[in-house]
Amino acid sequence: MNRQLGVCYYPEHWPEEIWAEDARRMADTGIAWARIGEFAWSRMEPEPGRLDWGWLDRAIDTLHAAGVGVVLGTPTATPPRWMLDRHPDMLAVDAQGRPRGFGSRRHYCFSHAGYVQECRRIVTLMAERYGRHPGLVAWQTDNEYGCHDTTLSYSAAARAAFRDWLAQRYQSIDKLNRDWGNVFWSMDYASFEQIGLPNLTVTEPNPAHVMAFRRFSSDQVVRFNRAQTEVLRRHSDAPLVHNYMGRITEFDHWAVGADLDIASWDSYPLGFLSDRLEATPEHKAAYLRQGDPDMQAFHHDLYRGVGRGRWWVMEQQPGPVNWAPWNPAPLPGMARLWAWEAFAHGAEAVSYFRWRQAPMAQEQMHAGLLRPDSAPAPALAEAAQVAREIADMPEVDPARAPVALVFDYASAWAWEIQPQGADFDYFRLALAVYRGLRKAGLSVDIIAPGTADLSPWKLVFAPGLMTLPGALRQAIAAGQTTVVAGPRTNSKTEEFAIPVPLPPALPGLDVVVDRVESLPPGAQVPLAQGGAFAHWFEHLDGSAAVVQATADGRPAMVASGKLFYLAGWPDAAALGQMVRALCEGAGIATEDLPEGLRLRDTAGHRFAFNYAAHPVTWQGREIAPAGVAWWPR
Repeated sequence: MNRQLGVCYYPEHWPEEIWAEDARRMADTGIAWARIGEFAWSRMEPEPGRLDWGWLDRAIDTLHAAGVGVVLGTPTATPPRWMLDRHPDMLAVDAQGRPRGFGSRRHYCFSHAGYVQECRRIVTLMAERYGRHPGLVAWQTDNEYGCHDTTLSYSAAARAAFRDWLAQRYQSIDKLNRDWGNVFWSMDYASFEQIGLPNLTVTEPNPAHVMAFRRFSSDQVVRFNRAQTEVLRRHSDAPLVHNYMGRITEFDHWAVGADLDIASWDSYPLGFLSDRLEATPEHKAAYLRQGDPDMQAFHHDLYRGVGRGRWWVMEQQPGPVNWAPWNPAPLPGMARLWAWEAFAHGAEAVSYFRWRQAPMAQEQMHAGLLRPDSAPAPALAEAAQVAREIADMPEVDPARAPVALVFDYASAWAWEIQPQGADFDYFRLALAVYRGLRKAGLSVDIIAPGTADLSPWKLVFAPGLMTLPGALRQAIAAGQTTVVAGPRTNSKTEEFAIPVPLPPALPGLDVVVDRVESLPPGAQVPLAQGGAFAHWFEHLDGSAAVVQATADGRPAMVASGKLFYLAGWPDAAALGQMVRALCEGAGIATEDLPEGLRLRDTAGHRFAFNYAAHPVTWQGREIAPAGVAWWPR
């Protein structure tokens, strides 16, 4: 597989006389392409209907002449100010009823038909002009869907579109009332036109109403993205990509990815450690300058799945960022480690954000490969080192992992709507399971909830799935693979009701969840085999074989054949002993890794990544802090 480095570049920010020198320095560094254009609508169309393509023509040609390709972004994440004069009701509205104002970015509502049409228009003009340019590497649609809490909009446009979506889904208002259980609290509706959005209610709204709104909002993102991909495919053969964000679950990335050729994501390990990860102060201090050892890898594996094998890192943190509560500098070597970890997980490309640090506006404190005065920043040398290494390195072809983890966006919405415990978070649960597998030295594939064949993997974890899709149910019933479900699996219908038969209602497993309890911080249910349940515990009833028990003798894990059900949220110690036991039963070898060390197997090599701030020794090799090692398998 051909691996490349890229960089995010904004020629409109810089004098045109330095573009050629920038392009030459990129090429000298080993950068194969630059992403441009995704925030430049006001320069492409300064006034409605007055197009200025000259500067963009010259920028693309300058990069191409230097041997640097172009990933061209559609500029729809930053509509220009005149757009509000044309469509004053296009703004998204937050849950408190406040419109999102101009002066930043992502201030549009996905449901606004007029803005969607404006996006089709500008994308059509771009595609007609640049779709066959020899320097074009790929198209990026928009930028970071869902960033800044912008998936959910409570605007008039969203309300009208939601009513139409409901009418198509339910066909009759009587069916909606039945499916939602609107007899409760006299919530019945006489028509779809009576239904509002589930915000500003006195207390919590009907969870079925909220779940429908979450499904609708996700579908609106899919629809918005498809409006652009349909245009681009008519005028260009270049692959289509979108740059997702870390720990953004408000829309279904699997569904958006179905209309794209490549999935990418924006990787900011230090920002995410500070801003988007539940961890102890000691953990955050230990990885302050390296990032969490599993957060990046989780998203690498997720987006490899979303991209059906093709994925990139579109934005890689090179130094301190500007948006986290605290913004330390990376440990020397981390910009190299992060890139190599992505390649080991199958990335085709890693693109650093950004080429030169901006001296103005919101992101001026965000480091780049160059300082604002164009002198090299520390990560430039590491990027050049990676470029030399990938030129010399034998091909790093991905390999099927022995273990898979099912990840489901609808379940994330469900447990956000009704967590039942203040700290029950689906992403957190999925990452905890993933971390437990990685600590055992395992490579992991992340798969969609609709996966119909589990036979490629020896062991599959499916924690917290709200509703078990039919295809996955059949795959589990086939019994070819060891499957671990729970906690909370299959505990709601698609319309957010408790199903009967009671959950988990798994094929061939005689067990029901009698009742559940959420556990506050500090409360635990100790397990006989080691470790404990935290956050969540389910009381099970039935004749299924008990394979793990609580310290006082209650079922903690039950099984029938190759199907296991987990009755709680295991802490790290419990998950460690469970993973070892399950892997042994499935014929999978595990490792006892030093703290901070992680492994990844490719078709021909084993990679080791040292996230620790001190050297570690593994199989006779000393791996430096922020070090990467690889050897033939």
